[in-house]
Amino acid sequence: MDIKITAAIITSLLSIICFLPYLRDIFNKKSTPHIYSWLVWSILQAEGTIAIIVGHGSYGALGIGIGTLFCSLIFFLSFKYGTKNITRFDKICLAGSILSVVLWIFTKDPTLAVILISVIDFMAFMPTYRKGYEEPLTETVSTYLLSSISSIFALVALTDYSVATSLYLVSLVLSNGIFVIILIYRRSKTTKTITSTYK
Repeated sequence: MDIKITAAIITSLLSIICFLPYLRDIFNKKSTPHIYSWLVWSILQAEGTIAIIVGHGSYGALGIGIGTLFCSLIFFLSFKYGTKNITRFDKICLAGSILSVVLWIFTKDPTLAVILISVIDFMAFMPTYRKGYEEPLTETVSTYLLSSISSIFALVALTDYSVATSLYLVSLVLSNGIFVIILIYRRSKTTKTITSTYK
């Protein structure tokens, strides 16, 4: 089997699998998604999917397309199960994601759009970084770890490499990976605090 198709199948499967524990934890009230982050990610992943298709990235769009559907689902679940801790910075991130859509429509330049959504996606992670740092036990580590790995396979699945097709995927690898490190570090600190309290 062609390596591109194999990578596309793997990234698609990981894109599904990575969200299942998060959805389970949402319904069990162990994870509380940040509503603005998931709205912004829904918009940006939809843009990223379209940019990869327009840039002839072909199979590389499969995983991120599936991710768009799950991000949208989690956004809607956030109304009931998510955190309502909304800051001015969160609103700026949302405005930035909408701006990237508007600029793409007017400039018709997928490369510019991808650069914008990569920057805005990282900004959109900031509320979740903050929340994860303050409340590390309210996030599902495996979701972000598998999402990062899925984006690596999506990069392998690309049939054409350019800024338009690959930059956003690279940003997803890094932003998810950074959050995994934050959660693991903070959880280790939280565990030590709890252990010392009950000694």
